[in-house]
Amino acid sequence: MGARTVKSMKLKQSTALDPEAMARVVREALAEDVGDGDLTTNALFAAEARCRARMLVKEPGVVCGLSVAEAVFRALDADVRFEEVVPEGHHLQQSGFMAGEVAVVEGSARAVLSAERTALNLLGRLSGVATMARAFVDAVAGTDAVILDTRKTTPGLRALEKYATSVGGATNHRQGLHDGILVKDNHLRLTGEVTTAVEALRHVAGDHRVEIEVETLEDVGAALDAGADALLLDNMSPAVMRQAVALTASRATLEASGGVSLANVRAVAETGVDFISVGAITHAARSLDVSLEVL
Repeated sequence: MGARTVKSMKLKQSTALDPEAMARVVREALAEDVGDGDLTTNALFAAEARCRARMLVKEPGVVCGLSVAEAVFRALDADVRFEEVVPEGHHLQQSGFMAGEVAVVEGSARAVLSAERTALNLLGRLSGVATMARAFVDAVAGTDAVILDTRKTTPGLRALEKYATSVGGATNHRQGLHDGILVKDNHLRLTGEVTTAVEALRHVAGDHRVEIEVETLEDVGAALDAGADALLLDNMSPAVMRQAVALTASRATLEASGGVSLANVRAVAETGVDFISVGAITHAARSLDVSLEVL
């Protein structure tokens, strides 16, 4: 096979938060929780009552979702005062840890108390995802491997969770089926063989890479012969990955996937693969413990 140009992966490294996606999530989350009104809070406090409260993250981790929490409070009180005590992406460290104040909110008591749970749910979830992302990125520090997120996100929260992975230092991969080509095992079972799939996709690929999921070294050879731009090494051991790296010889980019954990990600990175996609960043992240305390 002669030398050819390998298309580079389009990566979304910006940490910008999509305001439309955030507004949709906030609107739907408040509708789910508050509904027609907070029966308890509205009965206890007059419309003009005000309060001041602080938001706390009660364990070490990466703070993410402050602007989302602010949007929740502001949806119920447009004049709420929200002050960030630490910047987005701040890493609350383990040593001698005490609950960290991350924001102060002041406004209508009804708004603050009614928005409390929704704001905390989103702050805790996004901080948990960012913390998990940071752990994987730190685990491969010093190697050339790039940690990618995946489409294994919470339905309806993808834009926010992918924002959180980037705040944690990982890199956004495909946002959806609409912005990347990946031929998986079920595609190949229906098309019959890899060459047919690659030829068909070349007509629509444009500047997208054609990536093929492979499970064996034989699959690697077939995908390279078919002209794939990238290979997804699915559930291969590090030893087999090293052989795949040698066999590929830079003719395609290599993405390791499947069964990647904090315990083995360093070994995967040291095989020489270009990318490691980690579904656990989103599907296995635990929300951080957060709270709101009225002052």
